[in-house]
Amino acid sequence: MPTIPDIPGPHRLFFYSFDCNEPKHVHVRRESMTCKFWIEPVTLGYNKGFKANELNRIRNLIFDNLDRIVEAWNEHCGE
Repeated sequence: MPTIPDIPGPHRLFFYSFDCNEPKHVHVRRESMTCKFWIEPVTLGYNKGFKANELNRIRNLIFDNLDRIVEAWNEHCGE
């Protein structure tokens, strides 16, 4: 379960190795909450526990680090 390094904050951004057959996306976890955002375009795939205001912060975090996330996806899944 590769984690994307050097993204500040309490959220862990990561991929599951078996997800490489899906379109680009990133999973986000904090405590027992988790969500998934599709990357192209950045849209919420699912949410378990995050409130709307935190999902907005996570979306902004993804936009701010989009190049790093796509690069990590491509390194892990190939492209």
